[in-house]
Amino acid sequence: MNLKESSFGQTADGLPIQLFTLINDNNIEIRITNYGGVIVSLLTPDREGQIGDIVLGFDSADAYLAEHPFFGVLVGRFANRIGNAHFTLEGVEYMLAKNNGPNALHGGNKGFDKVVWDAKPFEQEDDIGLTLRHLSEDGEEGYPGNLSVEVTYRLTNQNELQIDYLATTDQTTIVNLTNHSYFNLKGEGTILDHMVYLNADHFTPTDETLIPTGEIRSVEGSPMDFRHATRIGERIDWEDEPLRLAGGYDHNWVLNKAKEGELSHCATVTEPASGRQLEVHTTQPGVQFYTGNMMPEETLGKGKVIYPHRGGFCLETQIFPDAPNHDHFPSAVLKPGEKYEQTTIFRFGVE
Repeated sequence: MNLKESSFGQTADGLPIQLFTLINDNNIEIRITNYGGVIVSLLTPDREGQIGDIVLGFDSADAYLAEHPFFGVLVGRFANRIGNAHFTLEGVEYMLAKNNGPNALHGGNKGFDKVVWDAKPFEQEDDIGLTLRHLSEDGEEGYPGNLSVEVTYRLTNQNELQIDYLATTDQTTIVNLTNHSYFNLKGEGTILDHMVYLNADHFTPTDETLIPTGEIRSVEGSPMDFRHATRIGERIDWEDEPLRLAGGYDHNWVLNKAKEGELSHCATVTEPASGRQLEVHTTQPGVQFYTGNMMPEETLGKGKVIYPHRGGFCLETQIFPDAPNHDHFPSAVLKPGEKYEQTTIFRFGVE
């Protein structure tokens, strides 16, 4: 195993940005920056042993400092959307920035994706990694409480990237953290030929602004049914209301769980041409499967490669979108003395 640290530039106000390279004994290589906790690159072999980069991103810190579609970032305080940018907690109404039409998205105008995290790399016998820490102060982006956050990226020789999330607060608040990597297991082109399995019997349909209506609907007989591996492009453009409203897949699936908080199988994605396979396990109750519908037609990415529309997919493990405004959804509330703890594992292989 090998771990390297290098300079990746600086922010507009002069804060240094570092890049950490993690390499396991099987030549899986992951590069992570402490700006936004971004997974910059992820190199894995195909079935012929050829190494390719399977996440979308940029070559420079400057590109991440500019506006982009959340490539590879850590998202918080609240991942995904909150309807009408407000919620009520213990009788107090909190107003958030409306940065996605009428709604709040991914933590606000300056979410966790736009801060420099304190970073501490580590090397152990069976894994190497990086622990990132950030204190989100009371009132930041409208959220109550001083929230202490710790996120650990861990690369193992079992070809797994494990992400552990931990948060505590000094005041009742809400929290929902995730990673927003865009994957393309072929390393180029669109993701429409990828085969997807989702371990979910239900999903949460949305209104026209992509806020859940509150219904938990069966996937049976609909293009939202991925209980058998299905090509992404097979049904993505069907005349179906949930797909029409989102311009493709951009929905929360309700993961099948034997018990709350268990680490269980979430998804498997396979790319037939390369043979690369991604398996996801999580303790979270939901996953946002997103197919890059809002990506521009052309985005200049790493190595001057042009990323096309629908050039990447996301599997954002999460508490349900707009959970603070739906009492029957899993709770996003965190109180003093409690710990927000969750884990997601990405396992890389070939078929």
